[in-house]
Amino acid sequence: MKVISEKCKKCLECAEVCPVGAISKKNDVVVIDKDICLSCGCCASACTSDAISYED
Repeated sequence: MKVISEKCKKCLECAEVCPVGAISKKNDVVVIDKDICLSCGCCASACTSDAISYED
């Protein structure tokens, strides 16, 4: 599962590159919809603050 940490700057560059639209901002928090995330890594590659990581 991908996790967005407190390092997130809420720039939403990750959401712009997500091929399935799994990333959104809700109540000023950026979240990844685990049900549609492909775990392709596009978001992690686009994140300039290194806020996206994998967690079991």
